[in-house]
Amino acid sequence: MKIGIPATGETLEAVIDPRFGRCKFFVIVDTDTMEVRAVSNSGGKAGEGAGIQAAQTLANEDVQAVIGANFGPNAFMTLKYANIKVYNGEGTVLQVIEQFKKGELQEMKGSNVPKKAGQFTR
Repeated sequence: MKIGIPATGETLEAVIDPRFGRCKFFVIVDTDTMEVRAVSNSGGKAGEGAGIQAAQTLANEDVQAVIGANFGPNAFMTLKYANIKVYNGEGTVLQVIEQFKKGELQEMKGSNVPKKAGQFTR
């Protein structure tokens, strides 16, 4: 399974960025092979719609799930529309991948921050 994780860096040791739409990178991990690839988040500097653009980036990368700390309502709905499962997790990329593989992460049922929450915490 391919999982996208908003991160502060490009490796498994990178910490999850708490701002999904405004993260610098997405670390994409194939949980079957543990192949790792980093993708820049081109929507991170958008004036508006960063969460939607970030979700579209992950949909274009064919991820089946995303793990992150915070998801606004527009990003969450865009991910769900793309059939991408959303899980809540914090720590490093490797830590949340291990937690996911053990079944320790909960799938989110809705957004957990208000609209534009990441826009003012750059």
